[in-house]
Amino acid sequence: MTDVYKLYDAEYKFVSIIWENEPVNSTQLVRLCQERLGWKKSTTYTVLRKLTERGMLLNQDALVTTLVKREEVQKYESETLIDKTFGGSLPQFLTAFLDKRKLSAKEAEELKRIIEGASE
Repeated sequence: MTDVYKLYDAEYKFVSIIWENEPVNSTQLVRLCQERLGWKKSTTYTVLRKLTERGMLLNQDALVTTLVKREEVQKYESETLIDKTFGGSLPQFLTAFLDKRKLSAKEAEELKRIIEGASE
């Protein structure tokens, strides 16, 4: 597993804004970050520069786009959480996650379908 998809919480929120609006003009991005994150212009441009340098974003002609898919980052974060907290055990994760939580019949069916699809 590579750290190329590692995003800190504030970075994830920032990139989520871009995913939702891309391609997004950098001026509009500054406005969106001010509204949603309470960031100043300088903060937005600092994070944009850092994530561009890390190869996660492209800022070309004041138009910002992502170079990584949301699903790739979510997969990385999920795998990291399960590895770190549950020693890589998906059953232990599910047991902890579902503790005292009731699934609807639809949710249970969907999980069964996903597990069957992932089985060898």
